[in-house]
Amino acid sequence: MDDLSIILPAKNEAANLQKLLPQIRKFYPQSEIVVVDDGSSDATAQICASYDVRLIRHPYSLGNGAAIKTGARAASGKILVFLDADCQHRPEDIQGLLAKLGEGYDMVVGSRRNATHASMGRWWANSFYNRLASWIVGQRIEDLTSGFRAVHADKFRKFIYLLPNGFSYPTTTTMAFFRAGYPVAYIPVDVQQREGKSHIRPLRDGIRFLLIIFRIGTLYSPLKLFVPISLMFFVTALGYYLYTYMSASRFTTMTAMLFSTSVLIFLIGLVSEQITNLLYSHTNHED
Repeated sequence: MDDLSIILPAKNEAANLQKLLPQIRKFYPQSEIVVVDDGSSDATAQICASYDVRLIRHPYSLGNGAAIKTGARAASGKILVFLDADCQHRPEDIQGLLAKLGEGYDMVVGSRRNATHASMGRWWANSFYNRLASWIVGQRIEDLTSGFRAVHADKFRKFIYLLPNGFSYPTTTTMAFFRAGYPVAYIPVDVQQREGKSHIRPLRDGIRFLLIIFRIGTLYSPLKLFVPISLMFFVTALGYYLYTYMSASRFTTMTAMLFSTSVLIFLIGLVSEQITNLLYSHTNHED
């Protein structure tokens, strides 16, 4: 496909690229392949020079998300396919993403089957993130953190400014697409065992994923986050007031603070909701 760009962020993945690049070229001989070398210290650049690919190098490591943004800005294709350079994703599965994209979707994600997650801990963590994000967006999200996806380039570039430089660009992209009303589909794929050392640290990046979900949640539907918190403070204030009234016939300063906090949180959520509507109305107007 002449209008297809396949983007691979890579950091010290020379051995894996040597296996992966010939496979991709075999299936897509006419497509643009963009490898973003995120400050590698191995032979990643030399390996890429041996194949017909476009290499873009970061002078030092900027992060996986930064590499994705660099690749998306530089790609010439109307359709972008992102996959990891660690040989987890199979090039033969790209066709399934493209076929689903042709059915009218703006983004198609390769959803990992349960048996192909790296570990049971990672599976539990991803399941929790999927359910939390699904509640925020009001749609079922089957795999929030999968980096294997196909997307229309013009739609993807609308949200580049939202993407973090580190992990996790898939989380941000998925929730932003749902918020903007762009249809997203999932197809099941088998993920191979990663070759080499993972750059993900479960505890640190798990917290980051959670913060990203809440950050995008405030951009997506702030009231879904702020209203439950406001209600929690309100119910606590009401319960504490009833307790102090029954025990000492008093309205305490603590009760007043809890009621005030409840109102302030709700008002912050209301203002955030208005800002969100303005932000996405501008994005939709560009369409």
